[in-house]
Amino acid sequence: MTAPDPDRLNDLGKRVDEAQARQAARAKRPPPSQAGIAGRFATELVASLVVGGGLGWGVDWLLAQFGYQTKPVFLIVFFVLGAAAGIRNVMRAATEINAEIAAKNAASKPEEK
Repeated sequence: MTAPDPDRLNDLGKRVDEAQARQAARAKRPPPSQAGIAGRFATELVASLVVGGGLGWGVDWLLAQFGYQTKPVFLIVFFVLGAAAGIRNVMRAATEINAEIAAKNAASKPEEK
């Protein structure tokens, strides 16, 4: 078995470093815009309201097929649960966005001594 060629190993190391630098540059995202943040919050809230209302309507409809007249009890209950889940999701998204912005600000700010 022969020893690897040092020039080839150096060349390979340089190519790997260049590939890692390109990958790191691609991974950096711009900070979220205010419109993007508002869109995300609106989507989180509306989606949870629609899912909650749809599930409540479905349960009411299913029980009506078996002869139980529950309308609109489950629709209201699941709509309220959907609203609570939506608010929770918006709060979680806000925390995530704040942490992301704080991390970017800390990375871009020079260290103070």
